[in-house]
Amino acid sequence: MSTESTAGTSNPSAIASDRNVAVVTGASSGIGAATARGLAAEGFHVVLGARRVERLHELAEETGGTAVPLDVTDEESVNSFVERVPSCRILVNNAGGAKGTAPVAEADESDWRWMWETNVLGTLRLTKALLPKLVASENGHVITVTSVAALEVYDNGSGYTSAKHAEAALHRTLRGEHLGEPVRFTEVAPGLVETEFSEVRYGGDTERAKAVYRGLTPLTAEDVADVITFAATRPAHVNLDQIVVKPRDQASATRAHRT
Repeated sequence: MSTESTAGTSNPSAIASDRNVAVVTGASSGIGAATARGLAAEGFHVVLGARRVERLHELAEETGGTAVPLDVTDEESVNSFVERVPSCRILVNNAGGAKGTAPVAEADESDWRWMWETNVLGTLRLTKALLPKLVASENGHVITVTSVAALEVYDNGSGYTSAKHAEAALHRTLRGEHLGEPVRFTEVAPGLVETEFSEVRYGGDTERAKAVYRGLTPLTAEDVADVITFAATRPAHVNLDQIVVKPRDQASATRAHRT
């Protein structure tokens, strides 16, 4: 694969249709930004999508990629984004997140609505819109970042776990619906990863967010990005269906060893 790169840009016309193009959503920080760096290092032209466009421009300069504004909860934004991507070989559905820790009896519907719009419908919109281009590449690959919350449930997390279960079901269904077509589907389900995730969940309470990782060594964004990049660079006949990656000190969504 070519390692040639172009200068970072926000001009979509700079995306060459004959290059291996990888679209990464939620690319402004955390796993998304680290994944963009990993794929760029493998020679992909990364198209960076997120709402925080100023961060995208910096990453585009660093990776030789292209920054395009994207709000996965807005259909018009998704359509505009996809129109600016002439071809696509890899789609990394990374945009998502959690809000709140209320039990079901005290559920905040606005938090649930945000989580379902971002994690589930956002993944649906991008995947549906880019599937024709992924198939046309003759070696397409959809990589969806879910969570151990897509495999387990836990108290006070029903809004997030239900959204991640639904996102995973959507992704896994695609595997059968497109069997026989030149496109692969990989689900990456991380455990505890220290990013901005917990700060968002706890409404910016940094101390509460830090407590989530206290007493153990969590995964980093780069750890998960390494797994995504590995999956993306396997031979075309190899499909890594599901990869669960957790810190050594974490056994499940609710059980971890802390010092």
